[in-house]
Amino acid sequence: MSHPSTETVSKVVLITGASSGIGEATARRLAAAGHRVALGARRTDRLDLLAKDIEADGGSALAHELDVTDLASMQGFIAAVRDRFGRVDVLVNNAGVMPLSPLAALRVDEWNQMIDVNLRGVLHGIAAVLPLMQEQRSGHIVNIASVSGLRVDPTSAVYSATKFAVRALSEGLRQESRDVRVTVVNPGLTRSELADSISDGGIKGAVDEMMAIAIPATAIAEAIRYAVSQSADVDVNEIVVRPTAQG
Repeated sequence: MSHPSTETVSKVVLITGASSGIGEATARRLAAAGHRVALGARRTDRLDLLAKDIEADGGSALAHELDVTDLASMQGFIAAVRDRFGRVDVLVNNAGVMPLSPLAALRVDEWNQMIDVNLRGVLHGIAAVLPLMQEQRSGHIVNIASVSGLRVDPTSAVYSATKFAVRALSEGLRQESRDVRVTVVNPGLTRSELADSISDGGIKGAVDEMMAIAIPATAIAEAIRYAVSQSADVDVNEIVVRPTAQG
């Protein structure tokens, strides 16, 4: 990671699901751009190592245990960041799970997990941060959806439903907001641990094969950096980032 630059005004950026994949890459990229980053996830050992990495390279980072399915946990994360940095400029709602399966498999617990993390987790983030951003009369909420929020494939019905919902929620929030910017980022096949939650061996094998064309998480991090770096009167509403080879 390069040393922080002065390419933009330093912002306080909260990132959920920051312990790996897109969340980790985003933390590193935004810290390198001079932003102060707050890292939230359940795996605090990974968060602590990431925060130390960022600070060793001259950045500013706070690690904090976070369960996005618990509103009180999200509120505690926001409060800790405000105590440390004095404000909250950007929330990246990145935490997500993707246990794909056909509906007929009736993996109801997995359906509920996707609803709780992918949708309720985003709602909790908005509920915790929106009053503060309204009070500041500025802020930016970046919601990570998916190309599965643009199309539905066999085995992705519930996952796609949560990501379609995130896009609908984001558009509603955007229309209701005059001071708070809202961006949706839709990654295509991206190297991360997302497929690790797939419990069906056959489906996981097929996804692993597809990942041969996947782009690095840094590509999504760069899209987020672009959206965050725009001036306050410019709201980048939606970005789709796919591998060139993805159909």
